[in-house]
Order: sequence, then structure tokens, then C-alpha cells
Amino acid sequence: MKITLDISKLVEEGKLTSEEAEKLTKLAAHDTISLGINILVGFAVVAIAAGAVALAPAPLTAISFGLTLFVAGCVIALNRVQHWMIFGQICLVIGALMLGGGAIAYRADLLATMLIVTGVFCLAAIIARSSLLMALAVLAASACLGARTGYSHASYSLAIFEPTLTVVVFSMVALIAYRASRRLPAEYARLAVTAARTSLLLINFGFWIGSLWGDPLMLIRSLAAKDVSSTLMTKPVIPAMAFSVMWAVALLGAGFWAVRANRRWLVNLVAVFSGIHFYTQWFERLGATPLSVLLGGLVMLASALALWLFNRRVANSS
Repeated sequence: MKITLDISKLVEEGKLTSEEAEKLTKLAAHDTISLGINILVGFAVVAIAAGAVALAPAPLTAISFGLTLFVAGCVIALNRVQHWMIFGQICLVIGALMLGGGAIAYRADLLATMLIVTGVFCLAAIIARSSLLMALAVLAASACLGARTGYSHASYSLAIFEPTLTVVVFSMVALIAYRASRRLPAEYARLAVTAARTSLLLINFGFWIGSLWGDPLMLIRSLAAKDVSSTLMTKPVIPAMAFSVMWAVALLGAGFWAVRANRRWLVNLVAVFSGIHFYTQWFERLGATPLSVLLGGLVMLASALALWLFNRRVANSS
């Protein structure tokens, strides 16, 4: 357990003697020096790994260095080497990222690759207590269902090829992670909450894509298909309207529960995706006319005001 104390003020108030203050200062100086060494060594290792990958820019190079750093970080963290814990966490995070990135660059088209990356990120997140890696683990899991992102000049893209499976699978992940967060110790509960929140983002993305194009259930149909031609069918099995209605119901239910349970993050998430859902359906149905833009802006302004009032009420009550 770490406690922050103002030594000078405590001495002035007579709560610490000069001898006790000097002893605490020396102990703090030792920890500060240890922290500085950890950070310097960590930066040096990162620089060496980055330089090696730059000299030999190949996926196997990144995988090799990533695996080495990952193992080194695991050894330090699992053996509880206190003076090198920061360095161990740096090795774990950087190693996991390099290992995952190298594996994806090597064979991103294989399901096994994404499953391995998901497992590596999840394991590293638990050992290093890293919320970043836990979020990346959930995102890597979504790639197992075909989720993709892309970027070209001045434009970003999001692709979810299995909206229904994305919603169902990550609803289960979010529920399990949330229930686990209520039973785990604080440092692990934080990771479970991160997994649940990232899953909620993916659920909404799945609904969003489904509300535009429906879902042909390609994966399920391809597994059940007897010939290849049937797997090429792209006609939606679940229509876009069904996703639109279910998304609205889910947002209403989640928002109602979040307000009652005082879950501020979820309230804001529901507000953001409610706005996205509203604008998506509004302009899909009415088009981008001056009147539709004006009315849409007024509705969103009213929603923003309601959200601001809610956040203000929560802040005042806490």
C-alpha cells in the first residue's frame, strides 16, 4: 500500500519528529532512485527492440523480440521482484504489443492467429494489471468474428461482418465481466470493468452495422452449407429494421438501468450511441435536407441538455 504524505507539513504540525521525517525521506529517496532506474532501463529496452525491428523489418523479428520481452516481464512480475516491477510491466506491455503486432502482420488471415493474440493480450493484462491490454484483448477477440477497421486518405472505416454474433457473444462477455468485477479484488475488478465496457462498445457497433445492412448470417450459413455457392449469398436473413428496433430497445433498457444504478459511464455511452442511432435512422429515412438537419440538431441539443443536467446532478450528489 502506498500513502502520500507532506513530510514538511507534518513536522511543522508536530505530528512527526525531525528524526522520523529524515528516515521517511531516505526511504522515499531509495524508491525514487529505483523507479528512475526502472524507467531508464525500460526505455533502453524499448529503444533496442524498436531499432532491431527497424533494421530487420520483418514480422518474425517483432515476434522474437516481443516474445523475449513478454517472457522477461512475466518472470519479473510472477516472482514479485519489487525493485524491478515497473521494468517488468514495461516489458510485459511492450512485449505483448510487439508479439501481437508481429503475429498479425505474419498471418492475420488465420483464426488461430487472432485467438493467440487475444490470449497473449489477456494474459499480459492480468499479470501486468493493464487496462490497455485488456481492452486490446477484447478487440482482438472481435477480430475472430471478422471485425475490421481501416483508414485511407481522410477517411476511416469500420467493418463487422457478423453483427448478430457480435451482439450475442459480447453481451455474454460484458455480463460475465461485470459480474466478475463485483467479486474480484480491486486491481482485477478494474480489468473486468474494462473488458465489460469495451464489449459494450462492440455491441453497439454490431447493432449500428446491422441497422444499416442487416445480417446475412454468413458464418452460420457457411458452416451449415453443403456447397460453396450457398456461402456466397449476401441476402440479409435478419433485416436492418429488426436491428434498428432491437438497438433502440437495448439502449432504452441500458439507459434506464444505468440511471437507477447511478452508472455514469454507461449513461454517457447510451447517450452517445442514442445520438448515433437517431442520426443514422433520421438521415436514412429523411435524407440530408435543410429541414431534417435543423430538426435533427434541435433534438440532439435537447438531448445534450438533458445529459448535462444528469451529469450535474450526479456530480452534486457525490
